[in-house]
Parts: sequence; C-alpha cells; structure tokens
Amino acid sequence: MATKWAPDSWRGKTALQLPTYPDAAALAAVEGTLRTRPPLVFAGEARNLKRQLARVADGQAFLLQGGDCAESFAEFHPDNIRDTFRVLLQMAVVLTYGASLPVVKVGRLAGQFVKPRSDDTETQGDVTLASYRGDMVNGIEFDEAARIPDPDRMMQGYNQSASTLNLIRAFAQGGYADLQKVHQWNLGFVEDSALGERYRDLADRLDETLSFMAACGITSETTPQLRETDFFTAHEALLLHYEQAMTRVDSTTGDWYDTSAHMLWIGDRTRQPDGAHVEFMRGIANPIAVKAGPTTKPDDLLRLIDTLNPVNEAGRMTVISRMGADGVGTLLPPLVRAIEREGKRVVWVCDPMHANTEKSANGYKTRPVARILAEVQGFFAVHQNEGSHAGGVHFEMTGQDVTECTGGAQAITEANLSARYHTHCDPRLNAKQSLELAFLLAEILKDGRDRKPHRAQAGG
Repeated sequence: MATKWAPDSWRGKTALQLPTYPDAAALAAVEGTLRTRPPLVFAGEARNLKRQLARVADGQAFLLQGGDCAESFAEFHPDNIRDTFRVLLQMAVVLTYGASLPVVKVGRLAGQFVKPRSDDTETQGDVTLASYRGDMVNGIEFDEAARIPDPDRMMQGYNQSASTLNLIRAFAQGGYADLQKVHQWNLGFVEDSALGERYRDLADRLDETLSFMAACGITSETTPQLRETDFFTAHEALLLHYEQAMTRVDSTTGDWYDTSAHMLWIGDRTRQPDGAHVEFMRGIANPIAVKAGPTTKPDDLLRLIDTLNPVNEAGRMTVISRMGADGVGTLLPPLVRAIEREGKRVVWVCDPMHANTEKSANGYKTRPVARILAEVQGFFAVHQNEGSHAGGVHFEMTGQDVTECTGGAQAITEANLSARYHTHCDPRLNAKQSLELAFLLAEILKDGRDRKPHRAQAGG
C-alpha cells in the first residue's frame, strides 16, 4: 500500500537535478510568498485537458505538444509568444484538415524555465563553475555570481508565466484563433517558400469549406468552435520547491492540483520509482507524463505507471518516447507490448528531438531535421505494427526564424548555424521546419486512417 501523500512528502526522498541554494531562509521566504499567489491555471482546465487526452488514448484525437526548450527572461516578448502560438495553430490546422482528427494543443511555455543537466559543473579553460540550470535557477552567463542559485528567480518565473498565460488566453479566446483568419497566420519568412505555398493551398481549400458552412448558417459568430480554441500549458516538473508552492486543494473535489501548468512531466533523468519527482507527481491530479528513453525497461515503466496512475484513469498518463531515429524501431516495441499486455490506458507520444542531438564540426549543438522526421516515422510504424495508438508528438520549436536544426526543406547547413542560433539550451525547429513536420504527420495519420478497415453496415 502506498504511503500517505502530502505536497511536501517528496522532501523525504532522494531528489536528483535540484539546485543547492546557499541561503535556506531566503528559499523558504520565496516559497512562502509563492504559496500566497493566485494559481496560474485552474483545476477545471486541467480536468478538461484530461478528458481530451482520454480521447487521444482511444485514437479519437491527436496531441500536439511544442514550445521552447527553455524559456528565458531576456527573450520575453509578446511577439515571441504570439509567433510560437501562431505556428502551433498552423500545425494544428494542417493536422486537423489533413488527417480529419481533432488536435489537442499543449504549449511548452509559461513555466519551462528549468533544465536538467548531464553534469553539475561546466568548465571553460581553467575555470569550473556550477552548470546553468535554466533562468528560474541561475544565470546563463559564465560568471561565478550568476551561477549561484537564486530563489528570487522563482518569483520572476511566476510573474513571466502569469503574463504569458494572460496573452495566450486572449489569443485563444479573443478571436485571434478564428479559422476564418487562417491566411493571416502566415509568418513573413514562411510566405516566400515552398512550404508557405503548400500551407496557402491548404488555407484556400479551408476557405472554400468555411464559405460553404457560412452559406448553411455556420459561422464564427454562430459557432464558437470556429472562433475559439482550447490551449493548454505544460512543463517539466523539475524544480520541486516551485511546484510544491504552486500546489493547491481544489475546492470542488478536494483533490490536489499543481496550478503552475495544466500538464506536468517527469524527465528521463528523474524518473526513479523511489525518487522525489515521482513521489510529488503521484499525488497531484493533473494529467502527467513520463519520458521513456533508451535505458527504460518494460518492468520499470509498468512500475512507474502503477505508481502514478494506480486506478488506470484514462487521460491521466502519457508516455513520451525519446529513443532516437536509430533506436526507436527496436527499443520502443518491448515497452508498447508490455503496456498493451497489461491493459494500461496511456497516451503514447513521440519526442523526436532529445535523442537526435549531435555536435556540428563548428561546435554547435544541433539536430538534423531528417533524423527528427525519421524518428517520427519509426514511432508511427511501431504502433502500426503493434496495433496500438500513436497519440502525438512532443517537440522543441519556436516561432522565430532561427537556424539551430540542420537540413529540412529550408536546407540549413552547419555553416548556417551561426546566423541565428539563439537557444539558451537545446536546438529548436523554426517555423518552416515545424510546418514540414506537420505535413508529414498529416500524411502519416491520413494513411493510417485509410488503412483501417471500414466497419460493415448492419443488414436491413
């Protein structure tokens, strides 16, 4: 029987990837202040996402989860938030129209400020300092003072998240997401490209459909679904001091919710069944996810799922596979078979980014688009072979015209990487590359739908 849970019960477990704060009193003061701040999201919104994810688990919808690898304080700007939101809308339109599936949209934003690190320290020349762990922990500058963990950064992260969510809600519900404005979503650097032309062709066909619907009396004025959209937020629940401070009891159900985001996930480095992160996550009622990498064993994944979703609630549990283009075909099937054999209701999602990272000849961390797309194709092929549902993708992207991932239709070379390499941590897909991924996904989903045998009509 599981031990009694409380928001602070994780403190009695081994906690990896947490910073060591030099001033315990300052940390406690910030945590106390955060506990008095309004929630960033609401329990009812998290329950709505859980209902939608249950449909994804049953193959009746698709999860599109994307956003920054690590949000930064320096690049916080409404235009950057708008552009990322707009690219995700573009991708959702491509998927919905091309694959005839509703798309559940979840952004890696309004809280993705903390990153796990392979090493606790970083060395440049003969100087060794604490590793940069994201703007909510310390500064990216290679400077001893900047690298000291500062709890006040949690307050800045909270405030920036609140502003981001305010803008996102306005975009999602205030008319910006109106399907009848689909042409206006074209970003300038997408318009003059083959992908932009392909997107415009889709938008033209969508316009024809909307015109027909308008003639039948179905418009954005009469049908809110055309004018508004649900948009949810997610981040890795890594900095447990912050997550605990944002955890509240829902007055309508008595359940605990982490109000820092609608959905939280556990990373590949912190998924120890007896660890602090699993202990914290098992007690919150939000939809949650766990990353499964090349070292994940079927029995370990089953144990995690039993701990995190003991009643096998649909929509509660997502498994995010990050195997690499070369490994997905052999490493993923044993996990899928184990989960399917035990009847676990999970959403299967592909993270094609993290296991496909490499260093370019000129020293930049990058990801080849070809390998990203290859892992996506391999992920869907595995689920096709196993008879399970490939439920979605989880990827790092930005609406900015960056040059961080090589290849793709844009043909970014290693020599181009330095032109606009802006990431604070890992390389991200730009808008063109994200759209390229969306068209590939739409083709895969449409092909999978066409392969399904049609049910025989009942005889009369």
